[in-house]
Amino acid sequence: MTTTTFKTEAIAIKAWAEKRIIYLELTDGRIVGFPADRFRILSQASEHQLKAVHIEVGGHALRWEALDEDLTVSGIVAGQFQLPLPRQQAA
Repeated sequence: MTTTTFKTEAIAIKAWAEKRIIYLELTDGRIVGFPADRFRILSQASEHQLKAVHIEVGGHALRWEALDEDLTVSGIVAGQFQLPLPRQQAA
């Protein structure tokens, strides 16, 4: 049996925030979401501030200008968060 694996780089084409969840649509069709509370600066941001997310660096980064916060798309997709999942969500 032969298995073909294609390695694709995570590149965002759309980003938005709803109810403190940040969503990314990737070029391969996946939609990835993560809680804003997994990052220090984003955890302190208002819903209005979270919605001001922009895609930068050709789809490789997210930027919140007013918060002076940048996150890499590859880090998000790999689950590299700054803060642990809150206890009530971990259960």
